[in-house]
Amino acid sequence: MQYDSAAGYPIGTAPGLRDVVAEAAGFPRLIRTVVRNLIEAWPAEVYRDGIVEARFIGRRTVFVSDPALIRSLLVDQAAALGREEFLTRSLSPALGRGILTSDGERWRHQRRIAAPVFRHDRLRAFVPAMSAAGAETRARWQARGPASVDMLAEMMRTTFDIIVATMMAGDHGVDVARFGRAMNAYLDQTTWKMALSLLGAPAWAPHPGCVRGAAAARYLRGTIARGIADRRRSGRCGDDLLGLMLQARDPETGEGMPDDSLVDNLLTFIAAGHETTAIVLAWTFWLLAEHPEIEARVLAEMAGAPEAPGGGPNLEALAYTRQVVMEVMRLYPPAPLIVRKTLSEIRLGGARIPAGRSVHVPVYAVHRHARLWLQPERFDPDRFGPAESGARDRYAYIPFGAGPRVCIGMGFAMTECLAILAELLPAFRVTRAAAARPETRFKVTLRPHGGVGMTVSPRRHPEP
Repeated sequence: MQYDSAAGYPIGTAPGLRDVVAEAAGFPRLIRTVVRNLIEAWPAEVYRDGIVEARFIGRRTVFVSDPALIRSLLVDQAAALGREEFLTRSLSPALGRGILTSDGERWRHQRRIAAPVFRHDRLRAFVPAMSAAGAETRARWQARGPASVDMLAEMMRTTFDIIVATMMAGDHGVDVARFGRAMNAYLDQTTWKMALSLLGAPAWAPHPGCVRGAAAARYLRGTIARGIADRRRSGRCGDDLLGLMLQARDPETGEGMPDDSLVDNLLTFIAAGHETTAIVLAWTFWLLAEHPEIEARVLAEMAGAPEAPGGGPNLEALAYTRQVVMEVMRLYPPAPLIVRKTLSEIRLGGARIPAGRSVHVPVYAVHRHARLWLQPERFDPDRFGPAESGARDRYAYIPFGAGPRVCIGMGFAMTECLAILAELLPAFRVTRAAAARPETRFKVTLRPHGGVGMTVSPRRHPEP
């Protein structure tokens, strides 16, 4: 139900609270819903109204889809919000208490240290490594010739190569293939952890994949910890992400980041950075194959862009290609849900929300909201032209979140997408293996279920 912001009654006292997942259906159905696709349990009103309360997965939850209220929640009242246990419990065994999973002063201290590492001028230094990883994928595709591929798996491999090259350049202690498998094994079972946490089960409760996930977490943390120790013993900092993090200091206290926090945050950057970007790229190839007229505009822009000092097009000149990626992230935001818990009472418009209440921003629904977007299901990169973007509320489009906890790596991710597309798209024609788009499912990130089947073949002639 939508609450009139002028009404002034507290959330939770109004009549008509509805059960999105009927308690009578029992725990098995609830678990199936969470493990299969949490988005399917959202009330339909989140796509039409501004603020909705529902009994969601057994608990009262407030969904916020109105841009003004999103700003009020995530920016103006951010200090009154904390992380939801079901999310932190699913991620903390591998990611520890890093930027993504911590709150309060621990979060602020880590954020202050890490933020300068991701400045725009620092990101430019990583572009050659990004382009080189794209070039390796290009060479692999050319050697193979025309072939059917899972574009998601291909992009996972490419983005993981970038993460390793930019995070721990020159270190040879990382088995890239094994590390990638361990990361996927851990992330694959996180929805079970979320489901059991929502049910109030203890953290040690067994579930499918738990043994494999625990082993993966130990391997991931051990690998990064050894890399940090080796780097410290060498006396070499370097200019990769690890080196920059080793040198970084909290501007308020002058303190650096201890090794356990370095492990937490480097793993957070890997988990958040390689899969989310790969998902965006896989969807970009699919949607361009659906819309050849848009693909033609992208190719023309790449062909006409001035050359960067190291070769290839200057990424700063790819304005329309950037719009394409932004529109892909509108339709398929890789982080489709922002979850918070109120630490004290807050107000959203005229509604009072008590302490301890779950408050969710359903990003996927906000990006397809009937009141915010004209023909929201249509793929239209021109939505992000300068005039259109200037006329739109800033908080109607939040693929990287908003407020103090906005994604620290958003500039890195966008640069990475442009660099990979610039290496691959002019060299290959990519077509869909099936007419229907893959189904999307919430698995911490918004994954295309079953992968993204496509056919890749070298272009016969250079595109104009």
